[in-house]
Amino acid sequence: MIVFPNAKINLGLHVIEKRPDGFHNIETCFYPVPWREVLEIVPAKSIALTCTGLPVPGNSEENLCMRAYRALRRDFDLPPVHMHLHKLIPMGAGLGGGSSDAAFALKMLSELFNLMLDDDLLAMYADSLGSDCTFFLLNTAAIGTQRGNVLQPINLDLTGFYLVLVYPGFEVSTRTAYSGIVPGNPERDLVDLLLGEKPHNWRHQLVNDFERTVFSKHPELAGIKEQLYESGALYASMSGSGSSMFGLFVDEVKLEWPDHFHQWSGWL
Repeated sequence: MIVFPNAKINLGLHVIEKRPDGFHNIETCFYPVPWREVLEIVPAKSIALTCTGLPVPGNSEENLCMRAYRALRRDFDLPPVHMHLHKLIPMGAGLGGGSSDAAFALKMLSELFNLMLDDDLLAMYADSLGSDCTFFLLNTAAIGTQRGNVLQPINLDLTGFYLVLVYPGFEVSTRTAYSGIVPGNPERDLVDLLLGEKPHNWRHQLVNDFERTVFSKHPELAGIKEQLYESGALYASMSGSGSSMFGLFVDEVKLEWPDHFHQWSGWL
């Protein structure tokens, strides 16, 4: 069985407050985008994960696909499988690639072995793997609150816009992203802003709280954002806690980036 896990972008991201468990409550709009990678799972004699494409650092046992398999195997009599991931979405980029892989793996394993898991059970397993994982089960525009794992679908459709996604070749650590954050409520309701204003009005109102801190540490990201606007973007922003930047355009554009950048562009 083969699936194609996709990336996401964040339209606005506000850090509301720090939680007693050390995490933060946030508010954001997750939006799925068609930058995809390839995940195959087949029954096998022994459990294994192989990877091609972009380098996947670390021990395979800690890969989110493997963790998804082990989470289900604790509760179900799963046979061994061979999982192969062709990695195309950069890691540590704010695009949710690993979370997407995990969510798609959960759904695939449930279907492959007739586990008959309903949405609530799948969400429980996804939530145990990471805050973004639950979104990729829904995989449609949604407002994420609490840790980003409580989701409310929103009737937002960006079909017909041209998206440019740019990863500058380095990660931004979560610690760095949160280091300068002062939690607080946004000035304007996020749903009202997204549904009440057209994208060309988002530039000065739709804010990612992480940009101020991350841009101060990595001013080249501010430069990418400005280049997107100079190239005609209606709206440009950082995705998640970085380091990927994106721009929404009315028309197709061809932009030149340094060779060590990764980019995806296409119609939504």
